[in-house]
Amino acid sequence: MTYRPLAIVSGLTLGDYLLWDWSLNHNHDVLAVVAGLTLPPLALAWLWLIAVTLVRLTARTTRRSSQRAAGRRARSARAPLSETAESGETAPQASCDGEQPTAEQPAIPATAVEQPATRAAGAGRPSRRIAA
Repeated sequence: MTYRPLAIVSGLTLGDYLLWDWSLNHNHDVLAVVAGLTLPPLALAWLWLIAVTLVRLTARTTRRSSQRAAGRRARSARAPLSETAESGETAPQASCDGEQPTAEQPAIPATAVEQPATRAAGAGRPSRRIAA
């Protein structure tokens, strides 16, 4: 994001204001009228660029904080296995609707949950691609 347009319009607006003020104080009527007529459009452009810049900064800050939160969620999903899962024991796990597994519905081993089969070569880093 470039701040060049904001800097240029700020300089023009400030210069036009100073010229207008000086020409009013030193009785340069034609110059005061010309500077006074160009000042309102420049001031509106400057206010518009300030608003756009603030919105962009807010959006960028929000996007970064959401990326950080997604990274934290991804790191917590890759948390180390518990001691029982590392020793090969499988504890009964709850099914999707909160019930304990039955004989018809066996428990899913913790290693199967933690290690998906479709892991990409770049595992360990969250993807920065935007879904289409």
